[in-house]
Amino acid sequence: MLLRNLTLTLLAASALSACTLAPKTVRPALPVTNAWPIAGANTGSAVTAADLGWREVFIDPRLQGVIDLALANNRDLRVAVLNIEQSRAQYRIQRAALVPAVGASASGTRGETSASQTQPGVSRDVESYSASVGVTAWELDLFGRVRSLNDAALQNYLATREISRSVQVSLIAQTASAWLNLAADQDLLAVSQETLRTRQESTALIRRRFEAGAISQLELSQALTLVEAARSDVATALALVEQDKNALRLAVGADVPADLLPAGGLVTAQILRDLPAGLPSDVLTRRPDVLAAEHQLAGANANIGAARAAFFPRISLTASTGVASGSLNSLFDSGNGTWSFSPGVSLPIFSGGANVAGLDSAKAGRDIAVANYEKAVQTAFREVSDGLAVQSTIAERVGSQERLVAAANDTVRLSQARYGAGIDSSLSVLDAQRTLYASQQTLIIARLARETNLATLYKALGGGAPAAQ
Repeated sequence: MLLRNLTLTLLAASALSACTLAPKTVRPALPVTNAWPIAGANTGSAVTAADLGWREVFIDPRLQGVIDLALANNRDLRVAVLNIEQSRAQYRIQRAALVPAVGASASGTRGETSASQTQPGVSRDVESYSASVGVTAWELDLFGRVRSLNDAALQNYLATREISRSVQVSLIAQTASAWLNLAADQDLLAVSQETLRTRQESTALIRRRFEAGAISQLELSQALTLVEAARSDVATALALVEQDKNALRLAVGADVPADLLPAGGLVTAQILRDLPAGLPSDVLTRRPDVLAAEHQLAGANANIGAARAAFFPRISLTASTGVASGSLNSLFDSGNGTWSFSPGVSLPIFSGGANVAGLDSAKAGRDIAVANYEKAVQTAFREVSDGLAVQSTIAERVGSQERLVAAANDTVRLSQARYGAGIDSSLSVLDAQRTLYASQQTLIIARLARETNLATLYKALGGGAPAAQ
């Protein structure tokens, strides 16, 4: 009966501690305009890139397989997920302080007193046994100190979860970029090898004409120079391809099977071209890093509540019920029951300014969290704007470069025909080949910029983020 009454008393006391002194968290106004700088960005669609799963954007089956491997094996993502588990456990530890911790104890003492301290005829044996269950120093949270600390731990957990999602989105973009870099360098290697082959063929023809006395030593030397330059480029490209494979292996966290490596070059990579941007007010408040900053702001406000509560009395309750006896055999006999109830009050009177300093520190932490939130929004706005800037011009850049390569091919063909007819010298052929080689390299770089910008823009738009709650 006593234990039941004690339990009801503690539950009633817990109900009184439902309020806190923490200020209400209000999302700060976005420190950016609600329009992207690039006019004509795809902002009218009801669906944004944040609504698209990564498989809807990275359509290439080989790339999808590599991203799957990365999500399963990448160590940075694994640490981020474990950070969530650790943060969740810390929140549960803090939450446990909201309810009384009930413990049981038992003790026994047996001894003997000296003859000089014992009256004649009285046993010198001393025995004492007890068993009890109760609550020790449970804080009655009338001013919300414990609840505020619990809220701060909860917001830290939620922020950690968003940071993990941010790591996942970044990993997807990083893996896609590494895969695309490998495809581009494979293209560069193929172009370098083809250029070396054509230059060697041209040099063989020039050598025969030199040996026949039709041209000078200068033309042969220039041809040999271009051959060795192409040979050097092939060696460099081979090293870049191997380095790209190493970078991809690190991003994935495991060996990448050969059937998942790029095949066919950048032109065969299947990535969604038109990523709907949406409005900044929608996109920026859904990015995981911005949501993490918002949770950190809410946690800072909870810390203010705990600091304010430190100015008020702290009431703690200690209570127990059990049995006690001088004999172990009769410990649980009727009439041996015991109980105790010990409330305690601690009132801060003078602490040398510690409580005031604690509140000032908590308020400064809140202001820092606001600044961090605004910086996260501004950074996100800049990243999206940069991606949209590239997207708005990259099609024209790639198209122009493709036309340049086509024109350079025609120039090489015509120069070779004129050289074969004896109209032009070999210098015009070598110059045309050099122009074609440079334009092919630039085209590959432009195509790589187009594809990697899509991966970066998907990340900047908070790809795969759920709708704001």
